[in-house]
Amino acid sequence: EMSCLECCSLTIKASCLCYPKLSRMSFNRGADTLHISVDLFVKNRKRLVEALRGKVPANSVVVLEGGVEKFRYNTDFEDLPFRQESYFFWAFGVHESECYAAIDVDSGKSILFPPRLHPDFEIWEGSINNEEWFKKKYAVDEAHFNDANTIHDVLVAMGAANVLLLKAENTDSGNTLAPATFAGLDKFKSDDSTLYPIFAELRVFKTDEELEVLRYASKIASEAHKAAMAHIKPGLYEYQLESIFRHTSYYTGGCRHLAYTCVAASGCNSAILHYGHTNAPNTKQIKDGDMCLFDMGPEYNCYASDITTSFPANGKFTDNQKLVYNAVLRANRTVLAAAKPGVRWTDMHLLAEKIILEDLKAGGLLVGDVDEMVKARLGAVFMPHGLGHFVGLDVHDVGAFLGDATPKSTLPGLKNLRTTRTLQERMVITIEPGCYFIDTLLDPALADDNLKKFLVADRVNQFRGQGGIRIEDDVVIWAKGAENMSQVPRTVEEIEAFMAA
Repeated sequence: EMSCLECCSLTIKASCLCYPKLSRMSFNRGADTLHISVDLFVKNRKRLVEALRGKVPANSVVVLEGGVEKFRYNTDFEDLPFRQESYFFWAFGVHESECYAAIDVDSGKSILFPPRLHPDFEIWEGSINNEEWFKKKYAVDEAHFNDANTIHDVLVAMGAANVLLLKAENTDSGNTLAPATFAGLDKFKSDDSTLYPIFAELRVFKTDEELEVLRYASKIASEAHKAAMAHIKPGLYEYQLESIFRHTSYYTGGCRHLAYTCVAASGCNSAILHYGHTNAPNTKQIKDGDMCLFDMGPEYNCYASDITTSFPANGKFTDNQKLVYNAVLRANRTVLAAAKPGVRWTDMHLLAEKIILEDLKAGGLLVGDVDEMVKARLGAVFMPHGLGHFVGLDVHDVGAFLGDATPKSTLPGLKNLRTTRTLQERMVITIEPGCYFIDTLLDPALADDNLKKFLVADRVNQFRGQGGIRIEDDVVIWAKGAENMSQVPRTVEEIEAFMAA
């Protein structure tokens, strides 16, 4: 007898007892990792076709260009293992570089165009798969190696008249994904404006199959965060905890890629919102009494996770740390309870600000009317970033300013919101309130007549140098109540008990 895992490592044959299931296998990393069916991507292509029908002319064909393996500057080796472009992956689940694909809108027929590899590829990189392998692996109707005029010739044979190309804007980066180009494109009528808003909107709402992968990615992120919490002790360096996180994500969960650069901040560094990058590369030695803020998430089969934990390096909160932590946790949990279909995300951000300001007032840092503080934008002094963002194939996922989104605000804090949409079922979003003590923001606030009247300077100054606290969960929006996919110790009592054990 042969286990499914053993079958997966061999050529699948019809005689295998698990053939019906394994023949639809798209991705897995062994028995204890999530096994993903190619049906996830077949379903996505069907959704795209159904969304386009009636909106585009007859004989329209979608043509997508996948990602291309990138090398480090002028060298001949990769900087990181290849990771597919997200739109292309959403539709086809293909992990190989330099692929094209087409979808006939009228018939729903899908065609994959992998590159024709040089025979020497087998010497250096491994087996060269034939066209039939690509057809079966990715459950497409046809697969053709992409020679000089292959795409053009296939489109002509299909009777294509109108080619839909993806020119995708990104509201976070400001960059635009260039539309596909191929030999003979000029022989067709092309349209690079219709596809993007339809495609991006489909990515906003996750299918059951996608949610299964996102839950798994969040589960592995949670286990990796707990591993870092269990290993930490004063005297270690921040990068050593990042290393624990990376190792656990890959070794335990099969997550080769991280969804973004790890933030492994301690002490005053936890007030640097995107700590961990080139200018602040997780290099500080962790001290007894430091609060740590670890914002880290792996991705599995290109689907992202994004979780932030905040905890004391020595496992025991001080009174001041507990005050700020509980304020942020209450904001997180209040938003989690309120985040339902029909609620605008901007209002959730303001709600989180209000909760944090209420608790800071109760702790003696602020005086005055909290509603007036919110209107004066005092909340942005302590939480300058937005409350959260969509999560999917990109950690800051697409579609955030489509649909009923309102224009970005110009006001402090609100201008950094990554979406202003009304929540709907099957959206996946982070809830990540934070409270930070940043000199660059506190000093001007204490000199501002509209803000300083709320601030108790002596009490606020007691928190300078402490850094900041952020609590971030990955959440699915449902009418019955939001589903929190994060599984980490959250209350002060849970964290202290976990770290003590």
